[in-house]
Amino acid sequence: MSEEQIQQIGERLRSARRRRGMSLRTLAGLSGLSASFLSMVENGQRHLERTGHITALAEALQIAPSELTGQPFAPADPSTESAHESIPALRLALMGMNLGLPPDQGPPAGPASRLAERVRDANRLYHACEYGQVAAALPRLLSDLHAAVDTAASAQRAGLLRLLADAYHPACTLLLKNLGYTDLAFIAVTRAAEAIAELDDPIYHALSGFFHTHVLMSAGSPTQALVRAGQAADQVERHLMNPAAHALLGELHLIQATCLTQDVRRSGAERTREVNQHLAEAAGLATRTGETKAWHLNFGPTNVGIHKVSLNTDLGLHGQAVEAGGGVRPQILAAPGREAAFRADLGRSLAHLRGRDTEAVASLLAAEHVAPQRIHANALVRDTVSDLLDRQLPSHAARDLRGLAHRMGLQF
Repeated sequence: MSEEQIQQIGERLRSARRRRGMSLRTLAGLSGLSASFLSMVENGQRHLERTGHITALAEALQIAPSELTGQPFAPADPSTESAHESIPALRLALMGMNLGLPPDQGPPAGPASRLAERVRDANRLYHACEYGQVAAALPRLLSDLHAAVDTAASAQRAGLLRLLADAYHPACTLLLKNLGYTDLAFIAVTRAAEAIAELDDPIYHALSGFFHTHVLMSAGSPTQALVRAGQAADQVERHLMNPAAHALLGELHLIQATCLTQDVRRSGAERTREVNQHLAEAAGLATRTGETKAWHLNFGPTNVGIHKVSLNTDLGLHGQAVEAGGGVRPQILAAPGREAAFRADLGRSLAHLRGRDTEAVASLLAAEHVAPQRIHANALVRDTVSDLLDRQLPSHAARDLRGLAHRMGLQF
């Protein structure tokens, strides 16, 4: 990370703290970080590279993490730019749609199976990290689904409500979260909850909790997110009727583990112990379910392996993260977003290990090759790339790294 970027983050932190009328000591007490560390961050002598530190400060200051990291970032490629260009239309669609309001259009022509195909396509595009395409398609898809629900006969309404919820997450909620629009992601998950409220289906209610947890984490509140995920997991455990329910419970264990890595109020040993407990539960469920696509997600042994890397990276256990990644083959999921996340986290951990800088660059480049839109928008990857730019690297690695930095819009 350049000195200018470190300084900018420090200035954002100081500004946010002063707006809240907090002293460094008060912020230290609320965030669980030392006052001396915060002082060095504010003065540009240290930078924030741990997700847990960023979220702890955001929660203490009651701001979104993006106010510290600077997301959403200016797009660095045409595809990412097209995603951001579609956000105003999607924002208007989310704000203007409510169940029960008279539809401003008739239902779409064709059978419900065509709508189901469009929902599957939207979620496939999200997992492929084709953010521009899915963002452009969502306003019309959501509008058509709302019109279909509002004009449906009672016998068809429940099925259409499920389709509406499936369109709102993950394609809409997680897309907006990854692009840095946490407020819009919250609206999307709320719209999904409105549709689910009509359904007498406890698993769909728990699914809503799972995506709500993602938004709470993105907003910088891992404590609230952990509570919400725990409530959803308890609900699923009372209704383990089919493999899809087991897969959702596995996802909920994984996201609880993720919440715990960001809760710096717990000791490192406590966080590690509880994270490993949730990982063990998820691994057991994955053995039972195998690889699945339930809920337009990717739960199974491979996703558990991917999470072992990301969770150890976020805990600062970089050697363990790299070791855990040795046997993972993310490409078998055919979900570029998950593969890119795996390779990016592996690169972040490699960058912390002595003598592994060249491997770190290679892993980050592989992540970008798989899903450039996701990697270019990732704040923690940007920090790692900036940090690597300041190191002595072999000429070929330095050249490749500068190319990646340029494509991400970084100054160097």
